[in-house]
Amino acid sequence: MVDLLTTPAAWPAILLERAGAEQPTDLDAATQAGAFDSLRRVIRNFGATGSIAIIGQSGLRGRGGAGYPAADKWRTAATTDAPRRYVVINGYGADPASATDRYLLEHDPFTVVEGAAIAAFAIGASEVFIAVRTEATEAIRSLTAAIGSAEDAGLVGLDVFGSGHDIRVTVRPVQGAYMLGEETVLLKALEGKRGQPEQRPPHPAERGLFGMPTVVQNVQTIAAVPWIIRNGAEAFATIGLADAPGTILIQLRTAAGDGIAEVPLGTPLREIVGLGATLPMGRSLKAILVGGPSGGILPAELLETPYAFEPLRAVGAHIGSGSVIVADDRTCIVDLARLLTRFCAGEACGKTIPCRIGTRRLTEIADRVVDGRPRPTDPQLLIDLSEDIVASALCDHERLTTLPLSTGMRYFRSELDDHILRSACPAGVCHPIAVASGAIS
Repeated sequence: MVDLLTTPAAWPAILLERAGAEQPTDLDAATQAGAFDSLRRVIRNFGATGSIAIIGQSGLRGRGGAGYPAADKWRTAATTDAPRRYVVINGYGADPASATDRYLLEHDPFTVVEGAAIAAFAIGASEVFIAVRTEATEAIRSLTAAIGSAEDAGLVGLDVFGSGHDIRVTVRPVQGAYMLGEETVLLKALEGKRGQPEQRPPHPAERGLFGMPTVVQNVQTIAAVPWIIRNGAEAFATIGLADAPGTILIQLRTAAGDGIAEVPLGTPLREIVGLGATLPMGRSLKAILVGGPSGGILPAELLETPYAFEPLRAVGAHIGSGSVIVADDRTCIVDLARLLTRFCAGEACGKTIPCRIGTRRLTEIADRVVDGRPRPTDPQLLIDLSEDIVASALCDHERLTTLPLSTGMRYFRSELDDHILRSACPAGVCHPIAVASGAIS
């Protein structure tokens, strides 16, 4: 089990506000702490249009990585003519190194259920599906128990709060691969079809699950909704950055262990690393991997970068799964980038040529470099191939798969050159075959 990290008292708790409850599925305790007050207020006071307006004024953006404004999705789904609509919560947690969403589902399932019900009411949907990894048995148990008790109390299900509006919430265990983090892939899986991405537009908010308008939100995004309704859009908008308000969960992993923390968006990476990064004696921080397996490898010089959507993209990383991994000076960046690229290439669905072939070629080039069989053209080939994959990719998985190697080259080029030109690994991790320069072809 991953523990919570201690954060400064000044940092607000939005997503983890009730996560410390001894019995997270105790409805009485949850309602006494404010659970479902926001849903009641939305139905009786704000209405569907007013609720979307509040979410829009708050500036809430998707926490799944892309940072798309939540209200824009809701508004599109609500105004698209269709016989029915759906809300899908992506709690799959595709990154094996991150348990942020699962932690929230296990420790405060009512917040997720309430947020999803508010979204459903706002867009006129009567069905909500919460997708969870099949092996996340504790999260499934917590959600199932929470939904059952909420239905018995008339908080979700039939005729919610006497409004005449039905909101059925269902937990859908799904089994698949890393690609399920992509929303169109998840929708295919929920339909029982092969999990492959779809060309966009149209976006799911226009045509999604079973061809109907569908709002797909990350667990953390939807969990922020009840707090916004209860405390007001302005209160939320003052937290974090002006263009990226609110908080987000991160999972910090170091040699000493890992933990989860809720941090305001825009917090410098240095402060996040400082929450729990204790390096072994005599070691120094060399790099941080931000964004999970398809994240960017950033040098220590970039620790002042704000943890937010655009600032991270500007330096070659992204929020992704919320994973922040600290690497000390014993880490070989070339080998790390190779392992990450290999993982992403293996998890690719193979629908397009850049995905099926291009990502594997990246891995092969990295293998050559690490094993001591490089070609003089490999550095430029890595750059050219990465650019081609990004330019022709169908989904973000293909685009982001290039980040570990491209950021590794961008910030640690001398280490790559040591492998290629001198058959040497400065970190002592790789043991490349010594090859005379004249024999390289």
